[in-house]
Amino acid sequence: MLEPVNVSLESLNLMTLSPMLIPIIGALMIIVVDLFKSGLDKTLYVMLSLLFLVMDFGAILESAGAFAQNGTIMGIFDVMLIDGLAILSQLIIVGASMLFIPLALTSKRFHEFSYPEFFALFLFMISGFQFMVATDNLILVFVGLETSSLALYTLIAMHNRDKSFEAAVKYFTMGALAAGFYSFGAMVFYALTGSVEINQIASVLAANKYADIGYVLIGVTFMLASFGFKLSLVPFHTWAPDIYEGASASMAGFMSIVPKIAAFIVAMRIFEFLIHSGVVWLEVILYIFVVVTMTAANIWALVQTDVKRMLAYSSISHAGFVMAAILIGTTQSNSALFLYWALFTFTNLGSFSMLWISRQKHIPAHQSSDHSYNKFAGMVRTAPVAASIMALFMLSLAGIPPFALFWGKLYMIASAVSGGYTVLALIMALNSAIAGYYYLKLIVYMFMLDPVKGADEHVFTNNASLSLRTIIGLAAVGTIFAFIAVNPLLEFITAFVYNSGY
Repeated sequence: MLEPVNVSLESLNLMTLSPMLIPIIGALMIIVVDLFKSGLDKTLYVMLSLLFLVMDFGAILESAGAFAQNGTIMGIFDVMLIDGLAILSQLIIVGASMLFIPLALTSKRFHEFSYPEFFALFLFMISGFQFMVATDNLILVFVGLETSSLALYTLIAMHNRDKSFEAAVKYFTMGALAAGFYSFGAMVFYALTGSVEINQIASVLAANKYADIGYVLIGVTFMLASFGFKLSLVPFHTWAPDIYEGASASMAGFMSIVPKIAAFIVAMRIFEFLIHSGVVWLEVILYIFVVVTMTAANIWALVQTDVKRMLAYSSISHAGFVMAAILIGTTQSNSALFLYWALFTFTNLGSFSMLWISRQKHIPAHQSSDHSYNKFAGMVRTAPVAASIMALFMLSLAGIPPFALFWGKLYMIASAVSGGYTVLALIMALNSAIAGYYYLKLIVYMFMLDPVKGADEHVFTNNASLSLRTIIGLAAVGTIFAFIAVNPLLEFITAFVYNSGY
């Protein structure tokens, strides 16, 4: 007869679970409040969501302090893993969410924000992303992935336009396929090593000197396909532009940032130990993914006639650019990934928020879509401040100094050169130059063309509520003055990445 095992609360180290539990408690509280008193003003739900996100951010900072003192922390039967990667990625996830939620305080016609379920699902989604990054257990990664994905499908559909339902169904279908690939890849690694812990898998494969390289290849292929979908890497990107177009502009901006940083961290944990093991074919495949994604997405962005779709392809290109950090696999490149994505958060969320301001219920005859380039023609005359801010975000995305993303691109390219990937660094620089064309194209429309006859002159001020102006202002300030914070931010990031052994 088996002896009962006594497990103390102290050994479980529940502190590792607190950042994920806070948004879950917040979501349940919103549901309970609505259950007892329905029809409350959405402002209450916005404030509750913000409150729990601030508490979540505080819990992550507390975890950061514990990590700085004690190093990597394990908890809940060694399933939870709090290291530098988990802390940095959670700070970006929750920080971006704190910028996104106030966008709900806008015009009443954005009806999805009037439902308390929207905010509950949003907090469940954040918790799922946090579970993904704060573990090296493949099963818990899958649970976090599915929790966040199922919530996100519903949030997209709640926009309640024909294209939104289409986008949600497409995303659900692609997400289900990606989940299947991930499950099969995880099954192969478990069959090979008898473990679902990434560190243990790495140890067993290294001890066997990769004797079963054929099966490893199969497992990695499925994992690459799964994360190719999640990161919208070419050729698994086809869902992204349609889904960005169908989702609300603010949700599209959020999707271009938060789900991807969670996927990057899991990809970093899975693929970097394989790259360091000298598996040459994996390095070649990742190299091809990175180059093709950057280049093809830029070429597609060049020919877009809709600004939202252009920004969607632009986000795909940025994902390819950042994926290079995992290919290079050095402490410098991993630090560059976090620096780049932190700066990208401000710029890209600001860009999509500008589209959110200008949303139209009925598309005029002279526009082919809600965010066609014609809509922005002569914007400097009708809304000079909005035109200047949008131009600022475009210049930053293009990597023009001294704006935010210039520093991210510079450090990423420098890490490629330092890691011995000189040709890759040249390709990255060339792609940045190509991307400059379609960002500058929008600036030309705004500053050098005349407004289209019959255009609504107030389209960029109709929905400019105080919350929207505040968030866009914060994004603009962060984009302009990033150069002041780059060095201290980089030192902070590098310390956490280095102490995590990456």
